[in-house]
Amino acid sequence: MIKESGILRGDEFISTETLNERALRAATALDSIGVGSGDAVALLLRNDIPFFEATLAAGAIGAASVPQNWHGKPEDVLGILRDCKAKVVVAHADLLRPVLGLIPEGMEIRVVPTPDDIGKAYGIAKDLCAVPDGLVAWDTWVDEFDPWPDAPVPAPGAMMYTSGTTGNPKGVRRKAKSAEAMTEDGYYSRMAEYFGVVPGARAVVTGPMYHGAPHFWGLGWVRAGGFVVLQAKFDPEDLLRIIEEQQVSSLYLVPIMYSRLLKLPVDMREKFDVSSLRHVTNAAAPCPRHVKQAMIDWWGPVVYEMYGSLETGVCTGATAQEWMAHPGTVGKALPGVEVKILDADGNEMPIGEPGEIYTQIAQQPDFEYEGRPDARAEMEKDGFLTAGDIGYLDDDGFLYLSDRKKDMVISGGVNIYPPAVEEVLLTMPGVRDVAVFGIPDEEFGESVAAAVELDGTVEVTAGDVQMFIRDRMATFNAPKVVDFINQIPRLDSGKILKRELREPYWAATGRTI
Repeated sequence: MIKESGILRGDEFISTETLNERALRAATALDSIGVGSGDAVALLLRNDIPFFEATLAAGAIGAASVPQNWHGKPEDVLGILRDCKAKVVVAHADLLRPVLGLIPEGMEIRVVPTPDDIGKAYGIAKDLCAVPDGLVAWDTWVDEFDPWPDAPVPAPGAMMYTSGTTGNPKGVRRKAKSAEAMTEDGYYSRMAEYFGVVPGARAVVTGPMYHGAPHFWGLGWVRAGGFVVLQAKFDPEDLLRIIEEQQVSSLYLVPIMYSRLLKLPVDMREKFDVSSLRHVTNAAAPCPRHVKQAMIDWWGPVVYEMYGSLETGVCTGATAQEWMAHPGTVGKALPGVEVKILDADGNEMPIGEPGEIYTQIAQQPDFEYEGRPDARAEMEKDGFLTAGDIGYLDDDGFLYLSDRKKDMVISGGVNIYPPAVEEVLLTMPGVRDVAVFGIPDEEFGESVAAAVELDGTVEVTAGDVQMFIRDRMATFNAPKVVDFINQIPRLDSGKILKRELREPYWAATGRTI
């Protein structure tokens, strides 16, 4: 049976009406423990219905939800909890256990049992999925309260965490803005319509909602009264099944998901009906042109491209037709957006000449980095913001990416920060010096490579380097390629000449580095 407005996760369905009522009860519950305007509600949750309840509840009372990357190590989780000064953390049981006992004193904890479908998808033992003894379960706690009686206040939106070139996480805290102010110039309504976040949309959330884009799309579909399926973990065949069974119209995917869909046997791909699709947006990582073209050939002209960042917002977009007329583009400035290409002195570059990409969205709520009021100045010029990307505009105003000014590696839609990996590897016995950088990867867009200089004291293999990282950081930080070299090239200032290390890998791609 095809369900209408609401959220489906596994066998559990909640209608939009019930979800909104639950969110208002949760708002009262949060208020009862002292959460109010300007406070932070940390979410250590996979994609689940309580994620939406807590997010909507926080917004109703002027607090910011803080979704956390649950792939991180305990010290990563605790670092963000301390940085955002969360009043409460809402967590899935299995994700909470590694940090239980380490959470700062005075911080409230509410626990969501890890659902069976999520536990099965991630191979989590059943005993780890239950609410630990002595802790308060989210559902039963929320049930105790009446719905929040007051009108919702202007919501600040989620405080998402990003990182700079140092790898230190920074919370992007946006200023609260009313719904009316947010739609004054039509930017949000036009952007939402362009990318399929419209009333009646039928969608699947496949990526973790601690990432900015899945977060925006997932909440947008729900707020628009759409029907949303939460996929426990991305699986290409299962996604095709869901598209057919639920007549899905809208998707947000990253390029690696395209690659994995395309690797399915042709007969498997052809047995599913995907004709319901109307808007499929990709972003977050470089998408090889042949992969994008193959998806358009398969799914039709419903594949959209977008470019933006957590700080700048969504800046450009391209339909399938526009992309085919301008292969490789990440789109044209959306209504209400200005794009400039500037040199190091702030001068605009001629058409076709690369420079740093700066954008401005008039109605985007202002932001600052949590606890770092001066950090924003590094990325701003005359009211325009940069994500540190290098690119150029063509004669028709379409934007193309050439490179990133920062050393950040984007692998399968995940941001990886080389300085953080280097810092860990420099503690490894036998390693004298190291440089970590991105290299092209057919499936992931990019992967991590490490150039390692040994001191000769102990024997070190590539496998040892990879395991050293996996034991100390989220596994996606582990280098796919390890090169042992005699000396890491550096300037007299100490800066690593990463261009020299990257260039041999990128030369064959034709992409400027």
